[in-house]
Amino acid sequence: MKQASKAITFLETLHIPEGPKAGQPIKLAPFQKQFIRGALDDAINTAILSIGRGNAKTALSAGIALGSLLGIWDDQPAREILVAARTRDQARIAWQFVAGFAQSLPDDLQSQLIYRRAPRLEIEFTGDGGGHFLRAIAADGRSALGSAPTLILMDERGHWSAERGDDLEHALLSGLGKRSGKALIISTSAADDAHAFSRWIDEEHSGVYVQEHRPPPGLPADDRESLLIANPGTKYGIGADLKWLEASARRAIARGGSALTTFRLYNRNERISGETRDLLLTVDEWMHCEASELPPREGPVVIGIDLGGSASMSAAAFYWPETTRLECVGTFPASPSLIDRGAADGVSGRYVEMCDRGELSVLGDKTVPVAPWLVEVLKHVEGEAIAALTADRYKQAELGEAMDRAGVAAPVVWRGQGFRDGGEDCERFRRAAFDGQVKAAPSLLLRSAFSDAVTLRDPANNLKLAKARSKGRIDAAAATVLAVAEGARMMARPRRAARMVWG
Repeated sequence: MKQASKAITFLETLHIPEGPKAGQPIKLAPFQKQFIRGALDDAINTAILSIGRGNAKTALSAGIALGSLLGIWDDQPAREILVAARTRDQARIAWQFVAGFAQSLPDDLQSQLIYRRAPRLEIEFTGDGGGHFLRAIAADGRSALGSAPTLILMDERGHWSAERGDDLEHALLSGLGKRSGKALIISTSAADDAHAFSRWIDEEHSGVYVQEHRPPPGLPADDRESLLIANPGTKYGIGADLKWLEASARRAIARGGSALTTFRLYNRNERISGETRDLLLTVDEWMHCEASELPPREGPVVIGIDLGGSASMSAAAFYWPETTRLECVGTFPASPSLIDRGAADGVSGRYVEMCDRGELSVLGDKTVPVAPWLVEVLKHVEGEAIAALTADRYKQAELGEAMDRAGVAAPVVWRGQGFRDGGEDCERFRRAAFDGQVKAAPSLLLRSAFSDAVTLRDPANNLKLAKARSKGRIDAAAATVLAVAEGARMMARPRRAARMVWG
């Protein structure tokens, strides 16, 4: 803790370089001191900070980088500090914070700093034996090869591209062990659980300190308490004040769409995709379909079926068009286990949690046996009048054979998953969701499926359902689209009175 004490004392001798409080001395907030103590603990080599935008995470880590460059608590010779970001312009922001903080140093220390802006951003400290450098680099793994850093700062890691970002991270961390250095990985939340930054947070590793300021999911965007969780600096005059956050939240709610999802991602630090153009439904649009009290099971039920293979989930959605009630269940084969499957899919323990909630079950070994699974599906609505089963015609032979073996006698509506049938089904489903004709209990299975469900468009603007990521599981969303679309068609057909004809 001696290193952390030295760092806190040093940072509070610096002055704020920009903004409305420029020139004032830094006063660290409790959450900032907490991160410094965690990051500079002797047993820690990697520290993770996830927090809402505007809470001075880049400034804090830049101050730590400056202290490391000057050898305030690290007296290694030839110290090398690397500031890595998605782009060179992003790396320049952190570099400028370091340069700005350096202006408040005593004159004798300032005279020993040399600033270089070409061919790359660099600060050299000639004191303490000389040969100490701070360099800013973009997310290109080749730029980090051959380095032996004593401190690494990865800025906005949650928004680096998957391939190049992972390459840079691996190159940086592989060089870190040469000097027993430390890595500071800071960012707002990544868009999904599969991102490397999310996995740093979700998976336990020795030598890793994690500090995450993320509110529970499913809360209104303008919920005050959760805004303070994501923005702990608000109480201490860091970043935006609470009134501004609440006003921005209300404005985002009113505008909806991308305005709301990006507010949740950046200002509320929620793990949600900021890309809304191709999503089937945004998280907020789907949350409007969730209800604490469901309509009754009345009238005929439509069952949407999505058959999976060995790696995919099989899902069934149950929709009562007369009351708008929706239910959905999913099933995986037993091998691999749900925890291993979740790790492979990059969702950690989400499948286990779905199973505990009764939304996901396990059947079979390597694959889900279709006929026994259909029997379980029909048990879910035992005693209900089945209007129709609707499924992908691509699996028509397999599903038809299984229905014969299971003794299922119900009308089947076969639908394609291309732009023709898929476009109509997606539009009917979205219309029903927007018109309040879909009511479901809060479901982690459906939330997860819709977060990965995107739509592709052909030149005529027709839609078809697709995955947002290769390991995403959208089976529950596909089954729901089939069931709701068929239910909407049923309700749209005119009901003619019976006519009697005398012969």
